[in-house]
Amino acid sequence: MYKILALVLLDLTSKILIFNLIPYNKFIKVASFLDIVHIHNFGISFGFFSELQLPWVFIIIGTFITFIIFIMYMQSNKYLEKIGFIIIISGAISNIIDRIINGFVIDFLYFHYKNFYWPAFNFADIYITFGVILIIIQIIKDLRNKKV
Repeated sequence: MYKILALVLLDLTSKILIFNLIPYNKFIKVASFLDIVHIHNFGISFGFFSELQLPWVFIIIGTFITFIIFIMYMQSNKYLEKIGFIIIISGAISNIIDRIINGFVIDFLYFHYKNFYWPAFNFADIYITFGVILIIIQIIKDLRNKKV
């Protein structure tokens, strides 16, 4: 569980720094493809449902989903899958804490290339994405082993 705590602290620390050092909606160019920005995401992934302004609903749903993922973690006996679940849980907990404290999630990494812009995100979002990728890799490995 120290892994979860470490990842949560890293994400929350990054959000605190962004909140305190970069004005809201300010874009700072880091590279031709990356800006650091201070954005408030009131919705879920990519800002979906932001207009609803229902932080407690998202907190309850996020907590419930995190609890289900924790049960899946406890039932798993596959190393890669367990690591994926730990990383997902870390990201989910961090975003839930952020939403409890602020009523929104702070996003700050903004990638773009020419006319393509990816919605801003944070380290917790990276954790969740990476955790899902690890679980998908485990599923693919399991499927390949069944075919042999």
